[in-house]
Amino acid sequence: MTDPAPKKLFIKTYGCQMNVYDSDRMADALAPHGYVPTTELESADLVVLNTCHIREKASEKVFSELGRLKELRDERRAAGEDMMIGVAGCVAQAEGEEIIRRSPAVDLVFGPQSYHRLPDLVAKALGGQVVDTEFPPEDKFEHLPAPRKEVTISRGLTAFLTVQEGCDKFCSFCVVPYTRGAEVSRPVNQVLAEARNLVEAGVRELTLLGQNVNAYHGLTESGRAMGLGELLHRLAEIPGLERLRYTTSHPRDMDHALIEAHRDLDKLMPYLHLPVQSGSDRILKAMNRRHDRDEYLRLIERIKAARPDMALSGDFIVGFPGETEEDFEATLAIIREAQYASAFSFKYSTRPGTPGATMNEQVPEEVKVERLARLQALVIEQQRAFNRSCVGRTLDVLLERKGRMPGQLGGRSPYLQAVHLDAPEHLIGTIQPVEIIDVGNNSLSGKIVMGMERNSASLVESRSFARSN
Repeated sequence: MTDPAPKKLFIKTYGCQMNVYDSDRMADALAPHGYVPTTELESADLVVLNTCHIREKASEKVFSELGRLKELRDERRAAGEDMMIGVAGCVAQAEGEEIIRRSPAVDLVFGPQSYHRLPDLVAKALGGQVVDTEFPPEDKFEHLPAPRKEVTISRGLTAFLTVQEGCDKFCSFCVVPYTRGAEVSRPVNQVLAEARNLVEAGVRELTLLGQNVNAYHGLTESGRAMGLGELLHRLAEIPGLERLRYTTSHPRDMDHALIEAHRDLDKLMPYLHLPVQSGSDRILKAMNRRHDRDEYLRLIERIKAARPDMALSGDFIVGFPGETEEDFEATLAIIREAQYASAFSFKYSTRPGTPGATMNEQVPEEVKVERLARLQALVIEQQRAFNRSCVGRTLDVLLERKGRMPGQLGGRSPYLQAVHLDAPEHLIGTIQPVEIIDVGNNSLSGKIVMGMERNSASLVESRSFARSN
């Protein structure tokens, strides 16, 4: 008797790195049930939209996509085929039954805390529409299969690893506490086991993820809570794991142990995403950020004292309710003082159910557009200045892939900059000292420093050692 033909799974991922991680784990959960990922939407047996609720009009974009999927499914059915449609993630959590009401073609709606139950939910959806947006009492990570090594290998040399979910901060502009729930940290041994699995499959760089990742407080086997700084020390001991990063952080949870980890761990990259959102104390208070401008700047001083080569990225919201021109100028001032290597900036948009949505003094759209343009011009100027400052420096570059030109390789610097250089293909997967010689619009150019090349064989040996332990 032959095995049934595999079913094709297409996942469209919106939003943050955590959603990318969640999509990968959905595929892992469905793999034992005969589903294989596909990049061809038209032939998929199951299509999942893994949604994000942070951006403006996120729900409407999802409903627009669902309209197109309905048309595709109608065509498939006319040809004697079928396709199941699912909506996952934060829009699913926020909208729930409303998705089914507005888009009857949807078979399955489930939130970010339910995807460990995805095989059962898909089976139930064969008999009728299913909505699962409850916060389950069990730990979803305990019920997920380990990431499949053959899939991990295909994902490359870098990987995301969720260590913390949810947020207890309740910033007045943010829906995360309502869609992801309260802060929860994965147990230490669970994190270490998944990290080892990824390294054994060839991953060289891990980025730890959490809505509020530096609030990590996972339990050890003895029941002791461990902070992110100590966890990073434990991860750095894994043979073959060469680089560590984490995102996204809240300034209030940047404790002494974590700052010391930046001082002490060479594997922890000197690049920190530390959102501030505004430079105005009045607006920070209205946002419920629970820190002020001076506290944020003093924190940066402490971090850079511990790690002088640290570079920062940040998040900024313009046009929060009540923001005056004076408030906005305070934001430009903190950007000039902090000197960011990169930043993400957005116009404020109301998120239903958040305190900000009901605030008076909503800023006119044309004012938000004009302020965003000014802020982004300043951020781009700083990013270009930081990139130019790297010329003449020798940076360790993780070589990840072949470049566009023959004989060229591409990789990433410690600061997440794309770097291109001439080098032999066998160096892919190694970290090499690269002198930066030029700056392009979106990347750096460099050359390997002769006499300082790292031995690629030793990297293979360390990965083999990890497999045997």
